[in-house]
Amino acid sequence: MTAIGGFKPPARRGQRPAIHSIGEFVLSVPDLARAQDFYAAFGLHVAEQGATLTLATAGDGYRWGRLVPGARKAMHHVTFHCFAEDFEPLRRHIEAQGVRLLDPPPGFDSNGLWLRDHDGMLIEVTVGVKTSPDEKRLVGWAEAPAGQRNAPYRRMTRPVQPRRLAHILRFTPDIAAAIDFYSRVLGLRLSDRSGDLIAFMHGVHGSDHHLMAFSRSNAPGLHHLSWDVPTLGDVGIGAMAMADRGYDRGWGLGRHVLGSNYFHYVRDPWGSYCEYSCDIDFIPATMDWQSADHPPEDSFYLWGPQVPPEFIVNMEAAAA
Repeated sequence: MTAIGGFKPPARRGQRPAIHSIGEFVLSVPDLARAQDFYAAFGLHVAEQGATLTLATAGDGYRWGRLVPGARKAMHHVTFHCFAEDFEPLRRHIEAQGVRLLDPPPGFDSNGLWLRDHDGMLIEVTVGVKTSPDEKRLVGWAEAPAGQRNAPYRRMTRPVQPRRLAHILRFTPDIAAAIDFYSRVLGLRLSDRSGDLIAFMHGVHGSDHHLMAFSRSNAPGLHHLSWDVPTLGDVGIGAMAMADRGYDRGWGLGRHVLGSNYFHYVRDPWGSYCEYSCDIDFIPATMDWQSADHPPEDSFYLWGPQVPPEFIVNMEAAAA
């Protein structure tokens, strides 16, 4: 299996079986050609594979996603990775929680465990490389001495290429049920929440502040896919490049409170978002992060432009 850029032997915490990272997502979209244009412009390597498109990070070639044709945009499934020694204990644990294991869906044969989450979304758990980081990566700043221009000409800027998928944020009708399922069944831990509006969850073997997050809506759906980039400059350059390609709807530049990352969200052709993200908080495997319930006015963003009204709308629910 392809190693992630900068991959190091993973840390491990305790004996409780738990997933350690996101391996892949599979998304159905009604127009593969438009999807190819959007994700390629965003900085991912897009390739045709039969009737599907694959999405990989350009630096290391790791396949993070597949796009399959569908009547509307919807998440087909998410694959989570675990350590090899945790696979059978996870199988026993999942079944002990009263969750039924399923056969793989047509066209997705694997040796993984297939099940549905609290909202009925299909999940695969399989042995795989740890894609979540094992340490905090410091953000570099390109400084120039006095008397020297630092910024390049705009025409000479290099294309932004995300390093990895950082997290997925999904809409759910029940925040408490999401927290319960992903902690009790898959072993994630709550990082922070704001009442029944939003919740962020991390991996116990070391991960960003969140690898899965959930926002309340009247129906399930995808809000955004977050992609890690090395610098704050990459966030801004990526946003400008997408606007130049006609993808000028979104939100940013700003900085979040819960997670602390700098962000810019670009709206995709179907009303969900891809996020350029930089410098998110990191929770090491050796730490018991103290989660808290934060008031809404202190839990969204520290600074940035006014939030567009459509940013919090679940377009999948509207299209259903």
